[in-house]
Amino acid sequence: MTLLHVTVGELLEEIALAHPEQEAIVYPEHNLRKTYDEFDKMVNKVAKGLIGLGVNKGDHVAIWSDNKPEWLTTQFATGKIGAVLVTVNTSYQAQELEYLLKQSDTSTLILAESYKGTSYLDILKELCPELEHAKKGEVNSSKFPYLKNIIVISDNYFENLYNWGDLDDKGEQVSDQSLKNRMATIHEDDVINMQYTSGTTGFPKGVMLTHHNIINNGYKVADCMNLTTKDRLCIPVPLFHCFGCVLGVLAAVSKGTTMVVVEQFEAEKVLQAVSEEKCTALHGVPTMFIAELNHPNFGNYDYTHLRTGIMAGSICPMEVMKSVIDKMGADEITIAYGQTESSPVITQTRTNDPIELKVSSVGKAHPDVEVKIVVPGTDLEQEPGIPGELCTRGYMVMKGYYKNNDATRAAIDENDWLHTGDLAVMDENGYVEITGRMKDMIIRGGENIYPREIEEFLYQHPDILDVQVIGVPDPTYGEEVMAWVILKEGAIASEENIRQFCHGRISRHKIPKYIAFTDSYPMTASGKIQKFRLRELATEKIM
Repeated sequence: MTLLHVTVGELLEEIALAHPEQEAIVYPEHNLRKTYDEFDKMVNKVAKGLIGLGVNKGDHVAIWSDNKPEWLTTQFATGKIGAVLVTVNTSYQAQELEYLLKQSDTSTLILAESYKGTSYLDILKELCPELEHAKKGEVNSSKFPYLKNIIVISDNYFENLYNWGDLDDKGEQVSDQSLKNRMATIHEDDVINMQYTSGTTGFPKGVMLTHHNIINNGYKVADCMNLTTKDRLCIPVPLFHCFGCVLGVLAAVSKGTTMVVVEQFEAEKVLQAVSEEKCTALHGVPTMFIAELNHPNFGNYDYTHLRTGIMAGSICPMEVMKSVIDKMGADEITIAYGQTESSPVITQTRTNDPIELKVSSVGKAHPDVEVKIVVPGTDLEQEPGIPGELCTRGYMVMKGYYKNNDATRAAIDENDWLHTGDLAVMDENGYVEITGRMKDMIIRGGENIYPREIEEFLYQHPDILDVQVIGVPDPTYGEEVMAWVILKEGAIASEENIRQFCHGRISRHKIPKYIAFTDSYPMTASGKIQKFRLRELATEKIM
């Protein structure tokens, strides 16, 4: 399969030229609809506005917002002018934002006024008191020496800050030819996107991704789902994460597919959008699909058009997969696996794979992607059927971590293999099963225990809605097994009941010594469960 050789800006222009009247974006909550031609024109206005603000090629433009239309426009506008889009997690608070703005050398920050009751503006003013007396475009912060422009996604007027509408005014002073000239200087191997790793294992690092990385990854994701101009993809996953901006946006745009965007995930809003907009595809992490399937109004909506989509982010239990196929009709749903460092997808199931493969595996490598399983800590290939570390190589591997050569060298070896830190097994057909993170593997008295195996078993308990298994310190065995359980509504299963369920069905050493009940798990904003936080909470609970 051939790779595309275009920039983000060129991709949008090619699709707008080929399918000008095709709907590009739909925001059901705002009744906002734009064709590809209209969307491209919107993007050009913002691109010229950013040039008018003095944003140069290679400058870092951060965006801190939920899935607003302005987010999408910014993604392509920065692509057209060669600025690096730095995506900011919507859950960030003051300390995390301070770290990101400093570490990323951001010169322009675009932000929503607030998100879920948190005032982003108040956080910014607390971090940057100079804003009170600053002129627009002249922040001059001692803490953030690169930061010059603040743009608020708002119609309100701000004395010291730009609002979104100011970009139109700035853009009027910039000619179409100036934008064309800028686009001509951009190369597909330029870094265009910087995402900070989601922090399931600690401190975030800035992953540098190129046009070539993310366009081709989106394109191959779309191929695996058989997306065309006839499809309508519902995107309720956050755009700041690769799941949203690559598997969602770039996959859709690469095929001229319509994007139906939900600003903030709410199960019923997603069901409504799928039903009313006749969506053929839906993205989500398993917890999102679980919330949708268990919503009391699930039966009120129409899913007859739903065909495909992606479930990713964590392992999908068999019962959930069955329900997505049987009750939502998405019999061509796919499972994708990867990480930000690989743009992100490495492996994916195909639309015609049997349900067993969609649950037991994360698919096989994309075309033009190499995958091997090695003995952890070495570059020796593991024997078939035995878990080892998954390594990958190809067009989609990141350029590196921003200003962190040591971490880059630790992640990508001298032969260009990216070491994922994930434990996996590959079968004779190339299908990969993820058995855990190297850091998640439990070693109890010298026995390797894979949490995934115990989780899959416990999902069969009639009262268990969700379960996460971790290792906790133990003076005798080094580590013991602990299960964090979310029960189904109205269920009253006890610790003893769950252990009885295990006896005689799984090995004695795999039966959780500790079982704790909870209503929710600590998560990243992209829906990944933070097992390191569960370990911290467990230590407090059992010590």
